[in-house]
Amino acid sequence: MAKILLINPNKWGRGITSLWIASHSAILKENNHKVELFDSTFYSDWSENEIKFNTTNKQYEPTDYEKFVKYKSESVRESLIKKINIFKPDIIFWSALSSHIHGEGEYVNIQYGYELLKNLNLDAVLITGGIQATASPKTILDRYPKINYLISGESEFILNLIANKIKNKNEIEEIDGLSFKKGDLFVKNKPQRLINNLDDIPFYDYEIFEDQTFFRPYNGKVVRAVDYEMSRGCIYTCSYCVETVIQKHYGFDEKTPRGALREAKKYLRNKSAERVYSEFKFLKENLNIDLIRCQDTNFLTINSKMLNNLRELIKKNPLDLKLYIETRPEGINQKTVELLKDLNVDGVGMGIELAGEEFREEKLNRFADQDKILNAFKLLKEYEIKRTSYNIIGLPDQNETSIKNTIEFNRILNPDNVTVAFYSPYYGTNEQKKSMELNIFDDYEKNVDGQLRSVSKNPQIPIEKLNYYKQNFKKLVFNNL
Repeated sequence: MAKILLINPNKWGRGITSLWIASHSAILKENNHKVELFDSTFYSDWSENEIKFNTTNKQYEPTDYEKFVKYKSESVRESLIKKINIFKPDIIFWSALSSHIHGEGEYVNIQYGYELLKNLNLDAVLITGGIQATASPKTILDRYPKINYLISGESEFILNLIANKIKNKNEIEEIDGLSFKKGDLFVKNKPQRLINNLDDIPFYDYEIFEDQTFFRPYNGKVVRAVDYEMSRGCIYTCSYCVETVIQKHYGFDEKTPRGALREAKKYLRNKSAERVYSEFKFLKENLNIDLIRCQDTNFLTINSKMLNNLRELIKKNPLDLKLYIETRPEGINQKTVELLKDLNVDGVGMGIELAGEEFREEKLNRFADQDKILNAFKLLKEYEIKRTSYNIIGLPDQNETSIKNTIEFNRILNPDNVTVAFYSPYYGTNEQKKSMELNIFDDYEKNVDGQLRSVSKNPQIPIEKLNYYKQNFKKLVFNNL
């Protein structure tokens, strides 16, 4: 038996039930390892107030969220030291992949976790993973030298293997998916296999989170919610998306002229309908959850047979749970919107990114017909499913006219809600490489956060102007540009 301390280095100051925590804890506990969580979310000296930031700019409706949570006044680092001294972990682990790949600060977990740990004298083995570890493990080990092992790709079963072999360093170094330094030598083992059957991961351990983590603002109310994944993978190869980093790690790098993965069926995986329903039932009955925030990269490319089986299970025994999903507009049609209605989907988030169809296709490798986008928003409204448009500002090659056109396009779509993110140069993506060549971003940007800040150096749209559009985007959509 090994003792593993998971660290959630979340800086957003609101509850996020990071999926990697729940999945890794589940498999470790099933194999009789002892697991505890240190969550930095509610420490006043660590967190930024993401809710206040996005309520001020009208991206969120006002709520009394802060009445439901209590922030800790003690030092986050002192609390972490106490936790380590009492628990005495063999392993400390703080970042990993799941379908929750970057949307809520996950991308920079590797940096923030290291900041918490770098000045401590530790006996534990330091292990981490995630997008950056998958994109360029040597870069990460060079920048964060106290890390003992990096896990590229999916890490649930790999971390469990390490825990099983914790007393034998030589055996650990043979495990697939690992990268590490041996003296001055960088070692990268061959990739591990994809987790083909997601049902092999035990019921995700949501009980590891403190109760206040489940409270979340949603459409002007505070609800009890969890993040959830039915599936992993995406069939698309958008040039700015971190999903392409995972695809390349596993050798899926051939795409069609329309930006789809050629062997998508081998890359997409999902849980069974019975497993999903059982987890939903547990979350409702044991944790009193109201909203399931599905973090699947593209909900409507999940196996249709599974989704229809889930529909029948929910219709037979309703659970009084709402779902919020994300998908692409071209997947919305009469048949799929009826499916969403039967699954009790309350809201759908769809990536518009920006208004120019030609820009999306030529610059972003994203093929989405304008008419299909318009039809998707219209059809969802007819079925009274809330619609949120996702937009990006500050992309390489984007100018201010493009931003204004995107605002006008959102006005035509007339969504129920509008969100806008700063473009983030995710390490290892084609768009990140291009932005570095254009000197818009440095080779490695460590403070990336699409909601809270831009790190752009693009003279075409200065930071001050990007900040203006971030702060006023929704106002400009629903008022006069």
